[in-house]
Amino acid sequence: MAEDYYKTLGIDKNASSDAIKKAYRKLALKYHPDKNPGNKGAEENFKEISEAYAVLGDTEKRKQYDSFGSQEAFNRSFSQEDIFRGFDLNEILKGLGGFRGQRQSSYTNADPFSQFFRNQQYNQAVPRKGRGLEYNLSISLEEVYSGAEKRISFKTDDGELNEITMKIPKGIDTGRKLRLTGKGLPGLNGGPPGDLFIDITVAPHPIFTRDGDDVYILKTITFSQAVLGTSIDVNTLGGETKRIKIPANTQDNTRIRMKGFGIPHFKKSGRGNEYVRITVDIPKKLTKKQRDIVKQLSEEGL
Repeated sequence: MAEDYYKTLGIDKNASSDAIKKAYRKLALKYHPDKNPGNKGAEENFKEISEAYAVLGDTEKRKQYDSFGSQEAFNRSFSQEDIFRGFDLNEILKGLGGFRGQRQSSYTNADPFSQFFRNQQYNQAVPRKGRGLEYNLSISLEEVYSGAEKRISFKTDDGELNEITMKIPKGIDTGRKLRLTGKGLPGLNGGPPGDLFIDITVAPHPIFTRDGDDVYILKTITFSQAVLGTSIDVNTLGGETKRIKIPANTQDNTRIRMKGFGIPHFKKSGRGNEYVRITVDIPKKLTKKQRDIVKQLSEEGL
């Protein structure tokens, strides 16, 4: 199955309604089963372009498809019944020559797609899985580090308030989706409920910066500390404070690794690292004594 309805019809995403219909009629004439008796490949192509047109040829369905951003996400929320509801193949293909006749054609009778979908009729008597739902959830970097339990609430299309407690796995990152099976909209005619998809966004942190499973923290030291060496306290995402040594003659923008203090690997053992990025502070003002000392150092070649 093609991954994008626009590509299936060979059209641009900004195509007009007339251009969409024209593209479909052209392809339908090519792949219609009456034109290709016994050709399973043509039959499958006809099914694909018809599904694409059933969505893109309907203004409201097209808007919803575009909002989902992908065919995969759209198909998780809309059943075949939803997609083909209101789709009249006879009306769309009216006037196209080359068929045995609109009412005599084996694929233009009451249900033109019955053979494609195992003779399954799309009516209210058939159990249908409920539509999926999407929920945007923002979490903190600390919750990524330790894992968390979150309670979310949302309203369904009919205004019903749902509350769900869910677990956030350690190491998750922005862009990942969590699937909660059966937490979507109720099924139709006894069908199972749909699923709830949680879209994760990790909020920016005031101290730490994340890079994959590594985290970075910025620490500033004085010029004398950089030259002579020192020890400083460093925060960790786990809430601990670690004391680390700064070697003598440390250069500006040096990175010091704290092994294993980064983000846990998602669904794997182990962790990333924490890196302390060192900046050397150059004072903007000096006292007379400090200036004299620096001048002496300069005379010594420093």
